[in-house]
Amino acid sequence: MENIKKDFETRFTGWAFILAALLLWFGWVLSPHHIGEYIVASDFTEVGKNVWYWIWMYRIHIFGWVTMGIALFAFVAATARKPYRVVILPGAGMTIIGTFTLAIASAYYYNHGAWGVGQTVGMSAEELEDFMYNLLFTNQYVTCFIRFGRIFSGVGLVLLGFALIKWKMVSTWLSWFTILLGFAAMSVILFIPDNFEIYKPLFHVKVVWLLAMGAVLLKQGIHLSESKS
Repeated sequence: MENIKKDFETRFTGWAFILAALLLWFGWVLSPHHIGEYIVASDFTEVGKNVWYWIWMYRIHIFGWVTMGIALFAFVAATARKPYRVVILPGAGMTIIGTFTLAIASAYYYNHGAWGVGQTVGMSAEELEDFMYNLLFTNQYVTCFIRFGRIFSGVGLVLLGFALIKWKMVSTWLSWFTILLGFAAMSVILFIPDNFEIYKPLFHVKVVWLLAMGAVLLKQGIHLSESKS
């Protein structure tokens, strides 16, 4: 016997997914400058051209990651019951951990990008070289956050996709989309490390996934079987 859950919980979760997608994507697309995996001296010059606008776009982008975490927490709250919770909880949990790891990394770029504009004004070439060298070690830590955030998210999405497929909680295509996105996120890091350009398209695919999750939940609800196994 199947129960289709379409209530306030489902609507809140669906809109949270959609809001997360919009914040992430518009914060990224409307930003006047994108920092790569490593901050370089030219980033401060570009950010300094319109620093407050850049700051606000980055804030919007970071709150997109936060809202994605909220959406996943809401999805867990709506579905964490027997027998789903044994896979839903670790799947969503790992995705949330990865999401907030990426949010922390983004916060570093945001803070150091804005801070560095003021710090590097009037520096000579030698002083700027020393300044960038002092950032090198922190840059290394943050790129580690980026890689592990992607890995954690990928593992979580694979588990979440497995749960969606096993219990047919949403449309079949969306369930497979979830699991394939997870495998793709992990594969890029495991087999093509330190290549930010190759990962960029996956960010936009993740935004599409968020929109799809939100739209499907709003339109179709969540399918919860009465079965105990």
